[in-house]
Amino acid sequence: MSLDLIPSEIRSRFHVEERGHACAILHRDFSEEFADLVACLGSFSLRRSEILEAGGRKTTIADAIDRFLAGRGWRERRFNVEIVVDGTPHPTPTHKIDNVKNRVGIEVEWNNKDTFFDRDLNNFRILHQLGILSVGVIITRMSELQKLFNELGKGSSYGASTTHWDKLMPRVSGGGAGGCPLLLVGMGMQCYDPNA
Repeated sequence: MSLDLIPSEIRSRFHVEERGHACAILHRDFSEEFADLVACLGSFSLRRSEILEAGGRKTTIADAIDRFLAGRGWRERRFNVEIVVDGTPHPTPTHKIDNVKNRVGIEVEWNNKDTFFDRDLNNFRILHQLGILSVGVIITRMSELQKLFNELGKGSSYGASTTHWDKLMPRVSGGGAGGCPLLLVGMGMQCYDPNA
């Protein structure tokens, strides 16, 4: 199985699933991007101090992943898509992707409204259909973390209708990304560092 291409130490800390042979595509055709992702996950830990921080536009948890990838040449990117039918342009709105390098896109959804998953998957679908994106990656939190948030007194900051694994998977199973190969990464208790 191609998930075996991900080092065992990463698979022991993160919940990882794929659709459309995403790991094999990344490993074979986008080895640099795959190495960046593996290194990023290998360096990541979910720090207690960061969970306890006050909320804002982007948490330091998501920002740490974005900064790591930016250091390896990944960039936030918006694609302007337009379909022309009989000479008449029809804009096809897409949203920016947090991290893009080559033909790989990575979205980090730590604590947004769960409708962001619809946006991300639809973006991946459109860009894959147009031959712009080969693999989409979504990194989010495992739903099991809600118990930890409650224990730390932060439960109300992480509601049931925010981005977490149990909100992502029905959208993936329902075909939200069309035929775009997906790598799905969940951060759970195995990532948690209570002393940092």
